[in-house]
Amino acid sequence: MKIDWDRRTCARRGHVTYAPDESALRTRLCAETSLGEAWRCLRCGDFALGAPHGSGPADEAPLVPRGKVLRDLFILRFLAIERAVRGVFIVLVAAAVWKFSNSQNSVRRLFDEYLDVFRPVFKHFHYDLDHSPVVGTIQKTFGYKHSTLVLVAVLLLAYALIELVEAGGLWYAKRWAEYLTVVATAAFLPLEIYELTEHVSYLKIATLVLNIIAVLYIALAKRLFGLRGGRKAFEEERHSASLLEVEESAGLEPSHA
Repeated sequence: MKIDWDRRTCARRGHVTYAPDESALRTRLCAETSLGEAWRCLRCGDFALGAPHGSGPADEAPLVPRGKVLRDLFILRFLAIERAVRGVFIVLVAAAVWKFSNSQNSVRRLFDEYLDVFRPVFKHFHYDLDHSPVVGTIQKTFGYKHSTLVLVAVLLLAYALIELVEAGGLWYAKRWAEYLTVVATAAFLPLEIYELTEHVSYLKIATLVLNIIAVLYIALAKRLFGLRGGRKAFEEERHSASLLEVEESAGLEPSHA
């Protein structure tokens, strides 16, 4: 089923109307009804009753995302939410590592006490905790130096900051955020692939696939790094979707066309 992104957005946020000073264009966007004047929405093209939200020269009208541009904005905001959730999670992990680094011995003693309690229980189900990979990994962390754990916490915070900055920029469709997302995500792809060679999980596979799709989509759809005509073609695409430009072009066409 095809989604009408324009009407979907107008249903949530309301219409956006504008009265241009140019009389010919103004006539094409305005209609008189028994209930009063109505103006065409710059997003969905439907007529909305009431005074326009703004007025002035056509070239000063707000550039309202519509059509494919609006769909791209929806996808960017989905990626922004995913980056924000990941960033918050990494901040929590960094805080846990930091707290652990300051009470490493206490945590070790607590872990050993619980291990002694649960060892007979797991042994009853024929599971040897002393040879468990998970338990072994946790015990290895107890041998890390305090300075190493602090460094890990700092690096995690830096990574979380990048994710949160990406999220904010993508939400507002900032072009610098699109570049940052592509570069930062692509830089971590080799590490994600290496982790899969060490241990395969559905979560790691899903994350890798999502990141590859995000890099390809943003780079191609937003015409980054000169792809598909670069920034100039991207701006032309945005303006070509403007309802005012569409109506203005239609008004200049010969009457027999």
